[in-house]
Amino acid sequence: MTLPDTPTYQPHLSPNIPQVINNKDYQEFRSVLEQIDAILVKGKIEKEFVDLCLEQKRDELSKLTKEQESETPESKDDPSVKRSCRWMNRLQKMARKALRCNIARKLVGGSFRQFSDRLADSALLQWFCLIDQLAVIQTPTKSTLDRFDKIVPDSIIQQVIDRATIKAMEPGTSSEDQPLGLEQPISIEKAFIDTSCIKANIHFPVDWVLLRDIVIRLIGLIVVIRKHGLIHRMPSPESFLHEINKLCLAMTHSRRKKNAKKERKRILRLMKDLVKKVKDHGERYRDLFIANWSETDLSEKEKDHLLRRLDKILELLPQAVKQAHERIIGGRQVKNKDKILSLHETEIHIIVRGKSGAEVEYGNTWVIVEQEDGIIIYSKLIEDQAEADCNLLQPALEKIYATFGAYPGELGGDRGFDSEEVRVFFSDKEIYNGVCPRDPAMLKERLKEDTFCQLQKRRSQTEGRIGIFKNRFLDGMLKSKGFLHRQLGVAWAVLAHNLWALARLSIAQQEELRLAATA
Repeated sequence: MTLPDTPTYQPHLSPNIPQVINNKDYQEFRSVLEQIDAILVKGKIEKEFVDLCLEQKRDELSKLTKEQESETPESKDDPSVKRSCRWMNRLQKMARKALRCNIARKLVGGSFRQFSDRLADSALLQWFCLIDQLAVIQTPTKSTLDRFDKIVPDSIIQQVIDRATIKAMEPGTSSEDQPLGLEQPISIEKAFIDTSCIKANIHFPVDWVLLRDIVIRLIGLIVVIRKHGLIHRMPSPESFLHEINKLCLAMTHSRRKKNAKKERKRILRLMKDLVKKVKDHGERYRDLFIANWSETDLSEKEKDHLLRRLDKILELLPQAVKQAHERIIGGRQVKNKDKILSLHETEIHIIVRGKSGAEVEYGNTWVIVEQEDGIIIYSKLIEDQAEADCNLLQPALEKIYATFGAYPGELGGDRGFDSEEVRVFFSDKEIYNGVCPRDPAMLKERLKEDTFCQLQKRRSQTEGRIGIFKNRFLDGMLKSKGFLHRQLGVAWAVLAHNLWALARLSIAQQEELRLAATA
């Protein structure tokens, strides 16, 4: 079976969207959705996303076919390959629906379950997400929405973002000629850079709570193995959970006692003994599972997944115990790079912000560059401990040049981005340096320049842009687990934000044109 080269869309019959009056917020939201729909269709953003999905699936199927053909010649007729080819024909429709559902979910906010409920109750969202059938409406479940969220890697979403921005920059004599229907194209002549923290979904990192998490996770995995028929002699698993909860309560109330410091040390020693017992049971069950897993009803993939989870906990356990011992019993500080902040999220870091209400945050550094209309032209979530801001500026501008073929003419930023290397880079690339200097004397001299003052005044709006992005499009905190999934969530949020900003910009330009015509 040959795979389709280009997507072909079969439009479906859909009912009219009900007219709602006397609700300004609804009218504005509907106008934005309709404008986003026009951008996706007229700008062929949707078609390019589907093409990328098809290309990705085509590569996966080709790789699978080659592997099967190398094993045996008869594998060319394997029914699994034929099923994959048949599913390929439905991928176009699913990709369109996935794109629109992800955009709408980021605009509306909430969890997968909450968005699924709202989608089932909103005719407007059903129209935008292409599920407004005449007879029976079948809305995606929370599990389907989760699969939609992970349908492509973040690299493909970034390509769609870049192509949409490039099309928004193309000139046109009118909105009819402009690829995205803008009256005036956007420009990257002025840009503004900043960093922020994308917080991870973890509880506050307390050392003895980390030990509790280890006990709960290990006992949970032991219970799974026992449920599948492999049993080794041990006390009731629930007794360990009961004991660790008692110790956690005792540790909580120890602060109010007279000898609080000594009491905390005593309780932590009891916790360490309990963790050691659970560790021994976990290792025995791991060996038992490796030797006899074929006697269970688990598949090989399920076996590997369970072993990975066990190995991860057993690997982190000694470091977590040492960390708690050093801080509570030894009274010594542990370097940030050596700390375990979460048992489940090992890629997060301590980011010192020094701001009111957020002296320290736990997550990953996010670098953003926006142009003067608020369109994000560069976004990067950093997995490792981020370098100083001044070391993040040059890679960001090089990526902008590689994407758009030009550097911004003017760039504004706070004093964290200032350094001698940055000033030399600006001079070499003929970019106006609107970064606030660290040196007060130099700042006093730069404040005499009108362009510098305008860039610094506009730079304050980037903080607001970050607040809008994090609070509206990320719901304040990403619920995704694992760095790759958080990176994917940020990419979807940037795409939804840029389409939202372009739609609002187009509506504002049309209104301005209408007012000028009636004046």
